[in-house]
Amino acid sequence: MKKNSKASKAKSKSQSREWFEALVIAALVATILRMFVIESYRIPTGSMEKTLLAGDFLFVNKFVYGARVPFTDIRFPKVDDVERGDIIVFKFPRDRNLNYIKRCVALPGDTLEIRDQQLYINGEPSALPPHAQFIGTRMPPGLPDYQIFPAMSDFNKDNFGPIRIPRSGDVVELTMRTISLYRDLIAEEGHAVSLSGNQVFIDGQPADRYTVQKNYYFAMGDNRDNSLDSRFWGFLPETDLVGQAMMVYWSWDPDLPLLFDPVEKIASIRWQRFGMTVH
Repeated sequence: MKKNSKASKAKSKSQSREWFEALVIAALVATILRMFVIESYRIPTGSMEKTLLAGDFLFVNKFVYGARVPFTDIRFPKVDDVERGDIIVFKFPRDRNLNYIKRCVALPGDTLEIRDQQLYINGEPSALPPHAQFIGTRMPPGLPDYQIFPAMSDFNKDNFGPIRIPRSGDVVELTMRTISLYRDLIAEEGHAVSLSGNQVFIDGQPADRYTVQKNYYFAMGDNRDNSLDSRFWGFLPETDLVGQAMMVYWSWDPDLPLLFDPVEKIASIRWQRFGMTVH
């Protein structure tokens, strides 16, 4: 009886160890997948309505643009390039603890302009995404909005540019008129920028030109009048890309009770959005 008892305990101990090892391996695999392949993202605001809704939960493909090794600037080779129209997740350049989601509307080297709400890329009109919308008052050209990028321009949300989206290798002219376009970019690339009179200084040296080191993008929300996007904070560095939105795996209306609203007699869970691909 003692031998059977000892054998039973040994077997139980062996099974427990196997379960523990399996759980550790599963946790490691899940961590690696989350870091380098697929991550979940929740839509917190209405900036992408009606394409994406507040309360949508997405899978984001981190591998496609080259996942970054945590705490470094090292990236894996990318599978594909960002294309115009891609819905992208990225580190918000003004607070990299936050992830934002927008639509890429312009690529490095593109010239972008908005005239009376119509977006133009390289002089050609760009079609509005199928579910995009305008919900605010249209602003006339020449009426500046001082929240708009770059500072002290006469741009507003409906009339913007033209500006060229910087590309690695571009040589840009630095003057008192253009420095507001490139000040943050130059600082982002690791240099100190200052002004003295009408002269621009980079790292303490006078400069009238600067060679761009990185590629940049321009991102906008589909809800054009309710989106804190590149019109407000400027160019998106390629190094801040997190991944491409893939599909909605869960969705619920955060303004309603989770299961059922007895007054409106509707449930907050949006069953029809489950499995919806994002484009």
